Amino acid sequence: MQPIVLINAVGLTPRLLEHAPRLKALAATGWYIDMPEVIPAVTCTAQATILTGVMPNKHGVVANGWRFHSTNEVRFWQQSNRLVQAVPVYETARQRAKERNKEFKSAKLFWWFNQGAAVDISVTPKPHYAVNGNKAFGITGSPPEIAEGLERVHGKFPFPSFWGPMAGLKCTQWIAKAAANVMQFEKPTLTLVYLPHLDYDPQRFGPSGCDMAKCVKELDDACEPILDMANQLGAQVWVVSEYGHCDVTRPVYLNRALREAEFLTVREGPFGEQLDLYGSRAFAVVDHQVAHVYVRDAEDLARVRAVLAAVPGVAKLYVGEERAELGLNHQRSGEIVLLSEPDAWFAYPFWLDDKVCPDYARAVAIHAKPGFDPCELFFDPRLWFPKLHSARRLLQKKLGFRTTFDVVPLDAEIVRGSHGLAAADPLDRPILIGHGPMPAASVPMTHVKDMLLTALGLE
Repeated sequence: MQPIVLINAVGLTPRLLEHAPRLKALAATGWYIDMPEVIPAVTCTAQATILTGVMPNKHGVVANGWRFHSTNEVRFWQQSNRLVQAVPVYETARQRAKERNKEFKSAKLFWWFNQGAAVDISVTPKPHYAVNGNKAFGITGSPPEIAEGLERVHGKFPFPSFWGPMAGLKCTQWIAKAAANVMQFEKPTLTLVYLPHLDYDPQRFGPSGCDMAKCVKELDDACEPILDMANQLGAQVWVVSEYGHCDVTRPVYLNRALREAEFLTVREGPFGEQLDLYGSRAFAVVDHQVAHVYVRDAEDLARVRAVLAAVPGVAKLYVGEERAELGLNHQRSGEIVLLSEPDAWFAYPFWLDDKVCPDYARAVAIHAKPGFDPCELFFDPRLWFPKLHSARRLLQKKLGFRTTFDVVPLDAEIVRGSHGLAAADPLDRPILIGHGPMPAASVPMTHVKDMLLTALGLE
């Protein structure tokens, strides 16, 4: 069975391939084609669709985060593989290989929903959390010695470059070198590698506001150790991506509109206003250019829809069974699903005065916020020396003081790039680079699983 390496090059599109000489050469040995986006075109939903071969109404990953009905909490960026309600490719491959008395070994490196995944090797980011509120960066995986060994060889995983104001190239370079090591010494049959480099500057500044050719070339350079090791081992390399980025000019505040219409309520307290999920009759869980609006009482649906339809920047609303048009008719979805205008994106703030914003608003706090916040990619421009400010906060924390890394801006106008909608031009869709018979047309994300199984001889 010829091994396969599946690189998830987030943000790579057919239009951008010309700036990636190594990946372009790889495509020349096989083929490349565009993949229409799954909605929402966001990381967790796209990854779940690629790996399971079914739509969100089957696998249940309706966004990067959603309201958990059993606890009435909004949770983003959960890592449990049990949240995926369909069978992923590595599990199907393992079962079919066993039935045919073939050896199969899989590795999942930094793809989401990694914890508890039915793979032989996993490595994923996972900070350590202390009872006093302290946090220490770290990675985890199985077996445990894999992650430990990778950090011994390559140094500590550069966590600040994975997300936050310092997010950038270093983490992608580290992951790629680590993946080459896993391939060399563990020799998986299927290796999944997540490389996030193109998810940063295009989101900060928009594709038109950053040097895309430079960013793509940096990603391409980072792929070198993976491509070299695949060549050495005789492995096929396939490439997918999750979405392309678009330029945006305006944030849209759905929760403020719901609050002004008296559907959303807050609880005041010592750490700023907090969203009251039990008291609110409606609230929006936003994720880039898509939002799930949870409406407590059915009799409020028509009025909530009317309030949101009147908000500038809202393009389409899908209520109840209308959500099936997007493949989002699932119990985890909001009663209403919203899409933004192409040049707009949905911002999560629900407070009306920055003086009473929750304490997490100014921090990189992906698990605390009830919505995705791309402002976390920036240092607050009002800080004269933001890195010095961060260093001072770190020293305070190390000395045992409770403190907040309050470096994130509150002004969402700073964000100039987003994703989540279907691209208007196929050249701006996610890319698929593969081998074997070339598809005649665009490949749906739901087809990738079966294509990989066929390439592995496990169709």
